[in-house]
Amino acid sequence: MMNEVEEELFEHHRVVADKGQEPLRVDKFLINRLEGTSRNKIQQAAIDGYIHVNDKAVKSNYKVKPHDLVTVMFKNPPREIELIPQDIPLDIIYEDDDIVILNKEAGMVVHPGYGNYSGTLVNALAYHFKDLPANGGDITRPGLVHRIDKNTTGLMVIAKNEMAMTSLSKQFFDRTIDRRYNALVWGELKDEEGSIEGHIGRSLKNRKVMTVFPDGEYGKHAKTHYKVLERFGYISLVECKLETGRTHQIRVHFQHIKHSLFNDFEYGGDKILKGTTFSKYKQFVENCFRMIPRQSLHAKSLSFSHPRTNELLSFDSELPDDMKSVIEKWRNYAIHKI
Repeated sequence: MMNEVEEELFEHHRVVADKGQEPLRVDKFLINRLEGTSRNKIQQAAIDGYIHVNDKAVKSNYKVKPHDLVTVMFKNPPREIELIPQDIPLDIIYEDDDIVILNKEAGMVVHPGYGNYSGTLVNALAYHFKDLPANGGDITRPGLVHRIDKNTTGLMVIAKNEMAMTSLSKQFFDRTIDRRYNALVWGELKDEEGSIEGHIGRSLKNRKVMTVFPDGEYGKHAKTHYKVLERFGYISLVECKLETGRTHQIRVHFQHIKHSLFNDFEYGGDKILKGTTFSKYKQFVENCFRMIPRQSLHAKSLSFSHPRTNELLSFDSELPDDMKSVIEKWRNYAIHKI
């Protein structure tokens, strides 16, 4: 009797369990880590022999342990994300043969991913510029050397060729690029300036958000410097300088020191964290939330050496209208104490 030919399987997802992983059924483990899926789909994949742990097929009740390598395999190759050029307007403030500096608006996702295959900054870049270099060979990230969150506004630098990509990536790696953000945060910071330090990694409870691990057992080293620009009683306007560039760094660092960004729903800033219990004040804050329906964060300035000439370039941007309006409202509140 002939042996059956073993079907070829293609890896679609790969997740390594943290060293602090509590024993957890593999179906529950994957639900927490894979977007756009359901427990039924995961359980069916296990029945079909498509869920592997340490290269062996497992059932859905397998208990994941620390350092386990969990992969999800299917008969078809992973769907390639086709990069569709789209005529989306870009706010370009500087351009030459090597780089582009643009001002990203709120609500724009930087690159395609689950649930965002179109309408991203990268779709716009593919339309407006030809032959942008792929970041690390990733064709879905042409020209990108850094990113800012969907609901954060502000300055980004784009590389137009391989030389610029290499130079800018090295400057980011060496931390010689000066990036400054303006943020509205809850509360009065005790000091006029200071630094927040603490390893940042994915939350062990919710993989969609980051958290600070103060003892450094998990995550990556992260440091944020801040300076208070203006105080409004229950809210402060701060300037932040990034020493490292971790995902959600400013947002999670300020949550860690109990000064979440104003209206940052992922990090607790969309509640009234400071102030009185008067209904008039509550109405005032809710009006402000409506004026800026996102975290109050703007990538304001950017300084770096030009990839070709080594000339120091510095760019600054105005705060977006929603942030300016909310600051003005709080400024008036601080004066008149409504």
